[in-house]
Amino acid sequence: MSMIGEYARVTPAELDRALGDPEWALKLVCGRMEAEAATAPEPAAARCLDVDKAWDALGFLLRRRDFPVDIVHGEQAVPDADDWGYGPPRYLTPEQVRSAAEALAGISAESLTAGVAPADLAAARVYPLVIWERGEPLDYVRESYELLRPFLRAAADEGDAVLLWLG
Repeated sequence: MSMIGEYARVTPAELDRALGDPEWALKLVCGRMEAEAATAPEPAAARCLDVDKAWDALGFLLRRRDFPVDIVHGEQAVPDADDWGYGPPRYLTPEQVRSAAEALAGISAESLTAGVAPADLAAARVYPLVIWERGEPLDYVRESYELLRPFLRAAADEGDAVLLWLG
């Protein structure tokens, strides 16, 4: 079983409800994911996004840059939430989403991975370790990053919060 980095945009009102009713939030997100699976919207139009197994590499690369927001694990826990896969969901407030989107605008995918080799990810034990031990190129990480940037930019532009979890 793989750990997949998952994101869902929610309005501030939906976030407020999610914080008090995480079961409702899970149903909301699952419904949106199911609907979008059929239409496959572009990241800027999507309400949900997954970065597949690139989440840990993205986190590693962003931490090297002292990124101001944890866009991989979220900044706050959703209180009393059950496990949504590999732990309970976390979230970013609209202000944190805006801060992240602004910071991401200044980091290209190429600059994010510049000077980093698969061996560096393997040495840091970044998930999924096996692909870095095989020497797979970081193209996969750059592609996921280029999906996440417009997703968070659109969320920031709309004033949305974001729920995050590993599924």
